[in-house]
Amino acid sequence: MLRRNWELLLALTVALLTVLGMASWADAGDIPARAQQYRSTLIRCARAEWGLNAPVATFAAQVHQESYWNPDARSPYADGLAQFTASTANWLPEVAPQVGEADPFNPGWALRALTAYDLHLWSRISAATDCDRMAKTLSAYNGGLGWLRRDERLAEAQGLDPAQWWDQVEAVNAGRAPWAIRENRAYPRRILLLLEPLYEGAGWGKGMCP
Repeated sequence: MLRRNWELLLALTVALLTVLGMASWADAGDIPARAQQYRSTLIRCARAEWGLNAPVATFAAQVHQESYWNPDARSPYADGLAQFTASTANWLPEVAPQVGEADPFNPGWALRALTAYDLHLWSRISAATDCDRMAKTLSAYNGGLGWLRRDERLAEAQGLDPAQWWDQVEAVNAGRAPWAIRENRAYPRRILLLLEPLYEGAGWGKGMCP
């Protein structure tokens, strides 16, 4: 009974976060005009890493979420269009040398690095569907692959399906602080369910979630 109540509480928490998130993101329904100047660069970078069928709308939605297409964006720990931390930006060329030396305020570098890092994570993740797999990839981009692995193990231990993100792995917390789990769970939902359709509808190509 306690386990069932705990699982119900987790599911309700995810649902509540989604509702609150959608309300707070009501002003995110427009693609900023400045996005257009980076469109061809993003397409080129995405196809270089993912091939001709790259999910460009997904990556566009991710950039929208990260910086609202502001190449000069700064946060306490991250910089540029793709909001890379200094440590990740400096480490990434070790596993993806094609991106070149870290230069997060350079839009071309940031877009190539974002698509390359997504692919690096994607190739280390398995899931029931491409949509679940991209949601896991985005969770790892935001919070780290190690935390995703812990969440998958906890989901399986609780009788949930570790191959499914939505309402399964998404519904557990392997120990992150409340603010961190809220941010991490909102990140894939906002990108894939709210912003990706916006970019698909605007002709930026396909996304990962039908």
